[in-house]
Amino acid sequence: MSLTQALAEAKQEFIAHTPLEIQAEMFRQIREQHESGFVYGRQEGQRAKDFILKNALGKTISLYEELSKGPVVLTFYRGGWCPFCNSQLKAYQKLLPDIQALGGQLIAISPQSPDNTLSQQEKEELTFQVLSDAHGLVAAFYNILYEVPDYIKNIMKQIGMDLAEYNATNRWILPIPSTFMIDESGIIRSAYVNPDFMQRLDPDNILYELRKL
Repeated sequence: MSLTQALAEAKQEFIAHTPLEIQAEMFRQIREQHESGFVYGRQEGQRAKDFILKNALGKTISLYEELSKGPVVLTFYRGGWCPFCNSQLKAYQKLLPDIQALGGQLIAISPQSPDNTLSQQEKEELTFQVLSDAHGLVAAFYNILYEVPDYIKNIMKQIGMDLAEYNATNRWILPIPSTFMIDESGIIRSAYVNPDFMQRLDPDNILYELRKL
């Protein structure tokens, strides 16, 4: 199943099993972010911000050190609780050999706690770097961090999801789902930033962009 198909199925599941009032609020958030006029994300041609984060096993990972090995596909996702994120990471895991064959590496970042990152990595059998940005500092560097609005916070609490607790922080924050293609000199060569969390960069586009580096 392609990522497009998996995301479409996840959206159908969401629509079929989610009360209409909750759907309305979720789609309201997407609409408001699209219509805000705010330009999310660092842009093509800009220098990627270096960062140092820990992976699921507690090892420190530096973006610029990883770039010394080859170009990096850097993707930000919401967390292991998000079915759209899980579909994305599974598809990217399948793509990993092709990314590596082109000399690239894959790094995924979410604000979830290291414990939840480790659980997700083990459950989904992810073999690329999965890093924890619990306070959202790196997402803020890339201009994709936002405070979860109260109406979404209330919905998440209703379904038993305490995002601050899940992320082991005192803030309700999330990144706009994004994928940046960064060359070895640290320049962003393409950027996919989409407030619609039900959409993600297609694997074929990743390979297309990597071949251009």
